[in-house]
Amino acid sequence: MAKQSYSWFPPEAAAEAKLLDDLFSLFTGLGTFIYLGVIGPFLYSLVFHRASKYDMSDGPPIEGNTWLEIIWTAVPLVLVLTLSFVSYRTYEKMAVRGPMELVHLHMPQMMQPAYAEPFDSKPQQEIQNAVETAPIEQIDVTAKQWAWIFHYPKQDITSTELHLPVDRRVRFTLRSQDVLHGFYIPAFRLKQDVVPNHEIDFELTPVKTGTYRLRDSMFSGTYFGANQADVVVQPFNEYQQWLADAATGSPTPAFNRAAFEYSQANDRSGTTKDKVAVRGWDTIPPASPPVVNYAPKHEPNSPPA
Repeated sequence: MAKQSYSWFPPEAAAEAKLLDDLFSLFTGLGTFIYLGVIGPFLYSLVFHRASKYDMSDGPPIEGNTWLEIIWTAVPLVLVLTLSFVSYRTYEKMAVRGPMELVHLHMPQMMQPAYAEPFDSKPQQEIQNAVETAPIEQIDVTAKQWAWIFHYPKQDITSTELHLPVDRRVRFTLRSQDVLHGFYIPAFRLKQDVVPNHEIDFELTPVKTGTYRLRDSMFSGTYFGANQADVVVQPFNEYQQWLADAATGSPTPAFNRAAFEYSQANDRSGTTKDKVAVRGWDTIPPASPPVVNYAPKHEPNSPPA
């Protein structure tokens, strides 16, 4: 079951994903062992030691056993403390940082960022060298009802699609323009609440190229389910080329699923058949579509093909 648990998740696209999956595998294996250790004797007793149909007598009196009570108290205590320590060490290795006010209290500078164990035929040393020798990429992330906006300050580029270089540490500065949002990329196994009036630093290391999905994990209002974006992890040279291409784009309003559905639902000129959303509850109007240098050609908030 511990090995099987790895197949329950999306691809491990970040170094932190490997650390988290290893921890989950440990919990799954231990939990399965305890479950079978309890249910096995229970089922055996239920089948082979049942009282006869008309046996109404009491069972034999059993005195308490001091050593048995010590063991079944000490063993769970040791297990819980051990798992707590392993969980904390995993979180420490991930070094995802957190709210700016708490960084210096809980994330000292000597903490090393996450480096995954070898997987997907990529040696650990190769990942570690790539991360250590490359500068950290800085990306500002703004969440609002209901859109994600990504700003690359060095190139002064804005986009509704998140592009990341593989094998390089990335630092996000997360902001919310209105309510509580959740920055969640399942393939990275990481989630961070985006709190209004706070700037939150968040770090990760993508290690697998591909296109993944960013979702709003918090209920931020009526159209929060449409608040999604593609996350493209690509080789560094392709990432640099994308930045160069995006820099040439003129800022234009990007397509926004929430704004589109809201306008369709409130368009009284069309028929019900033409509307993509029929709702019976009130909602605030979505913010205006973001003005960005780059927006994907496909519809950004539709499920990937």
